[in-house]
Amino acid sequence: MTVKTLTLHGRRIRLHEHLPAAGARDEAIVLLHGIAGSAGTWAPVLDRCAALGRRVLAPDLPGHGGSDAPRADYGLGAMASTVRDILALSGVRHATVVGHSLGGGIALQFAYQFPEMCDRLVLVGSAGLGSEVSPVLRATALPGAPAVLALAVNRVTVAIARAVGRIIGPRNPETRELARHFGSLADPARRRAFLFIARSLIDLRGQRASAADKLYLAEAVPMLLLWGARDPLIPVRHAHRTAALLPDSRLTVLENVKHFPHVADPDRFCVLLNEFVSGTAPARLTLDDVVTRLTAANGAF
Repeated sequence: MTVKTLTLHGRRIRLHEHLPAAGARDEAIVLLHGIAGSAGTWAPVLDRCAALGRRVLAPDLPGHGGSDAPRADYGLGAMASTVRDILALSGVRHATVVGHSLGGGIALQFAYQFPEMCDRLVLVGSAGLGSEVSPVLRATALPGAPAVLALAVNRVTVAIARAVGRIIGPRNPETRELARHFGSLADPARRRAFLFIARSLIDLRGQRASAADKLYLAEAVPMLLLWGARDPLIPVRHAHRTAALLPDSRLTVLENVKHFPHVADPDRFCVLLNEFVSGTAPARLTLDDVVTRLTAANGAF
């Protein structure tokens, strides 16, 4: 495992990378974290990468972790383009894209924008598949949310959250992970990025961004849906609805797991990921394939 810093369009991107002892280097698994997270959320998976036998890339997305947090566009389209550029700079032409929460929304957008690069999709407690979302996230749309968040996330509250995470962590790693996400918002630039992302995707009624009407374009892309049965942020019914729309997809719901399946049960997560990647053929779509599906569903002008 190596950690390096890329310079992308004049800005720093922190990237964690695992290279297998042998095998194709132009194919990879890319792990995309959620809002207020970082590649650190994948640490339990990255520790087990050797068992996957594949190249694995886990970037800190812009505005997160060790990457720069400029005043910039943090929309799904811009984030998907950043993922494309990271893969291109890394010599990767085809990838299985694994997205958690916001990362799942970015993965869906990546498959829509760059279908020729998307071998498979793995959506973990993913955003972008339904309007329902936690009231806490909906509250970011309120007018006074930036000021309230700035007051709520300070040195004292972050220290308390981290202490709770250390105490509870061995028994409840998901609580520790949530505390880490909370702590990242103490940084003003990362808090600004968090609010921009949340407000661009969520209003008081829930998630605005939805890939449901475009899922037919991904019918040929192998898809694995992984969800915690007790997810309090993005309900598991989103996974069931998506699986019904895409009968060829795979759905696994992990009991007694909340929003971080890869943290709660990394061994099971890696087994499921490895079985999925090993047991499915990559999509390898072309522009003609996409045009055919668009025309069939919408008609030619």
